[in-house]
Amino acid sequence: MSTAAQHPHLTVVPPMPTAAPAPLEGVVVKDAPVALRSEGALARAVAHARQHHGYAPLAGRGYRRIAARWLDRYHDDYPHMIATARGALGASADVAEHAALEQRKGELRQAYKRHRLIYSTKTGMWATTALTAAGAGTLSGGWWVSLATLLGTYAYGVRHGITDEATQLPPHELTSPMASPGLVEQPTLGMSISQLPDDARPFPLAQAHSANQLAHCVLAALRAENIPVAEVFDITRQVWGWQCTIRVSEGTPEAVIKAAGGLETRFDLGDGGVRPQPLKSRRSCAILRLVQSNPFASAPGLPYRAPHSLSITDKTRIGTSVGGDPLELALSGVMGLVVASSGGGKTGLLQALAEVTTACRDNITIDLDPHGDGLEDLGDAVRITGRTHEQIEAVLYFFLMLSKARARLRAPLGMGKKWVVSPEHPHFTIFFDEFPKGSELAKALAMQLLLVGRKEAVTLLIASQGATKFYLGESFAQMVALKVVGPCKVGDTRGVFGDGAVAEGWLPHRLAPATDVDPKDAGHIYLQGVPGRPDEPIEYAVHETPSAALRKIAAERLDAGLLEPDDTTLKAMPTVDAPDMDDLPQLLSWPALLRLCDAVSAAGGTGTAPIVARALAVMGDRSVDRIRTEPLAEALGLTVTELKAQMRDAGFKEPMPLGEMDGMQNPRGYKRDTLTSA
Repeated sequence: MSTAAQHPHLTVVPPMPTAAPAPLEGVVVKDAPVALRSEGALARAVAHARQHHGYAPLAGRGYRRIAARWLDRYHDDYPHMIATARGALGASADVAEHAALEQRKGELRQAYKRHRLIYSTKTGMWATTALTAAGAGTLSGGWWVSLATLLGTYAYGVRHGITDEATQLPPHELTSPMASPGLVEQPTLGMSISQLPDDARPFPLAQAHSANQLAHCVLAALRAENIPVAEVFDITRQVWGWQCTIRVSEGTPEAVIKAAGGLETRFDLGDGGVRPQPLKSRRSCAILRLVQSNPFASAPGLPYRAPHSLSITDKTRIGTSVGGDPLELALSGVMGLVVASSGGGKTGLLQALAEVTTACRDNITIDLDPHGDGLEDLGDAVRITGRTHEQIEAVLYFFLMLSKARARLRAPLGMGKKWVVSPEHPHFTIFFDEFPKGSELAKALAMQLLLVGRKEAVTLLIASQGATKFYLGESFAQMVALKVVGPCKVGDTRGVFGDGAVAEGWLPHRLAPATDVDPKDAGHIYLQGVPGRPDEPIEYAVHETPSAALRKIAAERLDAGLLEPDDTTLKAMPTVDAPDMDDLPQLLSWPALLRLCDAVSAAGGTGTAPIVARALAVMGDRSVDRIRTEPLAEALGLTVTELKAQMRDAGFKEPMPLGEMDGMQNPRGYKRDTLTSA
């Protein structure tokens, strides 16, 4: 008796079949791939190939990708670097800098030429090797080797057409539905949170090489931060990183703003690398910019503006947005506030605005600063510069009275509801830097001017290092239209843009001020009130201009001639009532105001009015230190009335007592000391 029969459960031999197996039908392929070991699978493969036109579109797509990759490596970054150098060259106004940039551009072109030669040579050598090997194989192996080579080449293209991007996906995406070839080619359509695998985990932004991967990266990070994200769409690759639009299913995108720091960690980005911008047109959406490098590195430089080439009513570019759009504005009739902390680039912001106003043929620029150097390098192109409290108070009072005079003149001149600006009736732009350090009277006069100056083409741009009540008082920012804020504190953001500004995406307090060795975000701004532009929380960078270039520009504009106020307004100023304010200074004439501020007169020289210079000459010829009104008028060929009128225009109201002279006890006239010291 066999052991197997006694212990059937111990047998390792399967029982023999009791009947012959059914004969196999169809084609039998020995050692065939698993996918082809049944007739049904083979039929499905053939049908799939027929449905997709023999995979010819995939092969074409694959070789297009290979060609695009080759072209990208052939050009490298040289065209971009050359274009950047060319832009900087066009913006340069300094001779030495211009020569250095010209040399740099030539070096880049030579390097580009050398790179293309080396890359083309290497490509040619590999191609020659491959073609030689294929030719030798064809000659020695015959038709079958040629067919195999052709099929291999075809399959190589198909492979790159299907899996070129999918093979770069993070590990958790390789098994997700979104990694399929059919979806890789539709990245800009976006992805909803329901399409994200449950086990998807955040990964660094640097690992995202396609829009599909970026969608995975963003959705996973937002979900990990407990943000109710619904979808991500409008994905675009930028020179500086990635930009996309996200939509939340509840609440507002404020949650993204609050989680910006945590998102920067999950994306492995630097401070400020996550920059959300809520959309006013869609309350649930925000543009999300993920910044890996300086977004303003390729921004164009300052355009050259010749003297008298603009009107103050013209729009002109002063900067660039983070998205690459130009920042253009017109400053006619715009009252403004500029806020930036120490190192925030406030002086540069004011210079960028003044560079525009001093190029205008119908604007006069005034520079006031009780503490610093104001517009500094543009000083030559500025008509009046005020630094002392006396000068600043006199200037502000002068233009307050000028505004009141123009209000009375508009109707007789047929101008309508606001002053019509022209070279004959110019606009005035007054820059008042370090406003909190001005005197109380200067602040009060500035506030009055903010109320009445706009319609009379007298505008005031006030600058401060802060915007809280401590710096500006109550609700100051609400009095002006244009609000420009650079690196600052969060309280300044709320003080300018409102209590809910941070939740709406206004984030200038996240900008970093400059240090001695690193400019950081100096000159970067958020702004509201630009005519013709919606108030959206977008970061801009204002053109940075070297001091030497500004000095050269200012000298050109001074040589071309600075504008003077219109006589119609000046003659009307003494006829209007002074404001009801205490401790007002004397209302000076325009020549007297120029003398007080050490400004150059219209004819050049010291600023002495022509009538004063002639009067001093008469006294010099007669070797006297004083002269009565009547003989002075006779010597000048004027009537007494004409002499008094011209002297009033020069800042001398009435002749003064002279003491006993010419047989008279105390006649009136003019003294040399008074005329020379005024």
